[in-house]
Amino acid sequence: MSRRFVSRAAEVLRGLSAVFALAFRACPGALSVRLATVVVTGTAPVAASWLLKYVVDSLTADDFHTSDLNWAAAGIGLLTVLLAASASVSTYADGRIRRATATQAQSDLLAAVNRLSGLSKLEQPSFHNRIQLAIQSAQGSERLVGAVLQGLQAVLTMAGFLGSLLFISPALAAIVVAAAIPAVFAHLANSRRRADMFWRTSSLARRQIFYRQLLTDSQAAKEIRLYGLGDYFTQRLRTDLDSINRQEERLDRRLAVYETGLAVLGAAVSTGALIWGVHQAAGHALTAGDVSLLVAALAGMQSSLVSLVGCVAQGHQTALMFGHYLHVTRVRDDLPAPATPIAPPPLSRGLELRDVWFRYTDDGPWILRGVSLTIPHGSTLAVVGLNGAGKSTLVKLLCRLYDPQRGSIHWDGVDLTDIPPDQLRERVSVVFQDPMEYDLTAAENIGLGDLGALHDGARIQAAAEDADIHGKLSGLPQGYDTMLSRMFFPDDAEDPVSGVQLSGGQWQRVALARALMRSERDLMILDEPSTGLDAAAERHLHDRLTALRQGSTSVLVSHRLNTVRAADAIVVIADGVVSEAGTHDELMAADGVYAELFTTQAEGYEEVVR
Repeated sequence: MSRRFVSRAAEVLRGLSAVFALAFRACPGALSVRLATVVVTGTAPVAASWLLKYVVDSLTADDFHTSDLNWAAAGIGLLTVLLAASASVSTYADGRIRRATATQAQSDLLAAVNRLSGLSKLEQPSFHNRIQLAIQSAQGSERLVGAVLQGLQAVLTMAGFLGSLLFISPALAAIVVAAAIPAVFAHLANSRRRADMFWRTSSLARRQIFYRQLLTDSQAAKEIRLYGLGDYFTQRLRTDLDSINRQEERLDRRLAVYETGLAVLGAAVSTGALIWGVHQAAGHALTAGDVSLLVAALAGMQSSLVSLVGCVAQGHQTALMFGHYLHVTRVRDDLPAPATPIAPPPLSRGLELRDVWFRYTDDGPWILRGVSLTIPHGSTLAVVGLNGAGKSTLVKLLCRLYDPQRGSIHWDGVDLTDIPPDQLRERVSVVFQDPMEYDLTAAENIGLGDLGALHDGARIQAAAEDADIHGKLSGLPQGYDTMLSRMFFPDDAEDPVSGVQLSGGQWQRVALARALMRSERDLMILDEPSTGLDAAAERHLHDRLTALRQGSTSVLVSHRLNTVRAADAIVVIADGVVSEAGTHDELMAADGVYAELFTTQAEGYEEVVR
């Protein structure tokens, strides 16, 4: 037995056990009822065949008792009623299992992804492929449960009819079993190839989803219409779909050839067995009841075999696919948990970066190369530099969305790696360079900054006023209850006035208001908070933020140097290192990179004024 076969078998067993454990957690009652219907449905045809044999043998006998036939007929009728009832009950139980299992599977999957403290896994294309396949397998988990239950039902029926064939002729039973073995292995091989094909085409499948969303996204529609990109992206989507379809076509063609050959083999065996049975009955070696039992057994074996092989193939393929679900749900956190967690104390001394080196991949370029700086408590540090210098990377490290490969970052002397990420982030408020635009109400878009105050209208309005967006939001059709979306509407109300879209600068203010819901936090980080604002609005916004955060610790990242000149200290990041540090006046006097950048920007403004 090859090592690859053993590995595959172990993978299938892990998938099966995991799915049934999932189904049992989600709906133990419905699963138990479904197992009971499996037993009834799997054994009833066999029992009915034996009762029919008794009836036929009794009718062909010289002396028979009508009362005995009545009992046999009543038994067949009862089995028919049980089969009908089991069909209805199993349909209901299957629906319960399908809904509960799919819900539980997707909840567990998304909870596992959300448990990842950092961003490194989520920025790996291979992990996104895993997530996509895991979502598909989570949605199909109930099909695996159904396939296994149906397969178990087929096994019970086959075992009963196999016993019947053994009663009639052990040799015939051996021939029927031998003819079934190739079908099982052929379908297992095909299901394995199909699972492998899904993995090979996962990136194509995810990419065509991207194209489909791109072609229907209202935000992307502006450029797509302007540059005439619709046909281009449609063709790329079609190319990816054609590539997937070609691989599926090859597998389907192989499967059609195999199934045709196996069907011919099964029909030949059944026909030969039936001819043998007729000849045996003609020679009085078998009774008429034995022949009826033989016919029922051959038909039952054939149909059960087809059902079993299909269930095995589907279950095998789904169990292999479920390995992606298990991989995602069992993935280790990308940020190591501290051996002895330390709760972050209220910031009183400040933050310190000590010789911090960072790169996003082990073979990628260094983004930060030995950055050392101090952010004293109660001060505002401005971080400036050209695009790609590493400013936003520094923000991610301060939020512990990543850990540096070398060096360390300290919060009042405590290494950030010794602080649980969720506890650290409770003390931090951030406006990222590319903030989210949630398809939710205006109030929710702001209240998400502090879930504990999600329904505190006064705090939400105060944060909006501080971000200078209250006037706009209060003037919306439903005020703060207006949905900031053209894609979704509250309570499924298909009313076009229920949703509106904001401009880029207005969305920036909403994001700032969301961050200001945490304005009392120890550290506020503003990564390009005034993107999309005009010069007057930008200056007004920074004056307000300065007043709000007076005496608090803040980090301001900006490429507009007129907004950072009032900071307590300014550092210039260039090529991943701190090239200059000081106050605005000190850096201007040094006549270095900062002075050159500031002068260049100032000259641009002067030219506009002139």
